[in-house]
Amino acid sequence: MLTFRRATLDDVPALVPLVESAYRGDASRVGWTTEADLLEGQRTDPEGVAEVITAPKSAVLLAVADDGALVSCCHVAEEDGAGYFGMFAVAPSAQGGGIGRAVLAEAERFALAEWGLTEMRMKVITARADLTAWYVRRGYRQTGELSPFPYGDERFGLPLRDDLEFELLVKPLV
Repeated sequence: MLTFRRATLDDVPALVPLVESAYRGDASRVGWTTEADLLEGQRTDPEGVAEVITAPKSAVLLAVADDGALVSCCHVAEEDGAGYFGMFAVAPSAQGGGIGRAVLAEAERFALAEWGLTEMRMKVITARADLTAWYVRRGYRQTGELSPFPYGDERFGLPLRDDLEFELLVKPLV
């Protein structure tokens, strides 16, 4: 059983390592969401996490297990009249058991119930076909709308390839 709550600034020290562990370094290879073959360096930092926690029309949602362990998080925000979903992380050792599906559903519920948003959007690295397929199975549609990876901005990691880009995925919430 998971409990959901909004993150506060007190959660930043636990959130950064959770996100890093799901995407970067050898620890991320335990799960299937790793980007270790695509990017090195950081995925996020305390300043970036604090910024999305405190921004207006922005929330970081936490999923906490029965034993009190933080097992997942995501960022939900309003952008241009739609929900935006990002900073999604599930602890690598907890991946594959339905936590991700539950967190995504909670983010969608939150965007609709709290802000009345009727569409959720996200950007996924196109090199992650397995991840895109996971979202498609959950009702997201590939738009074909591509945007460049922010090469040169180390806040998003150090690319190991020169062909990284994002695709916009969308899903109606009603």
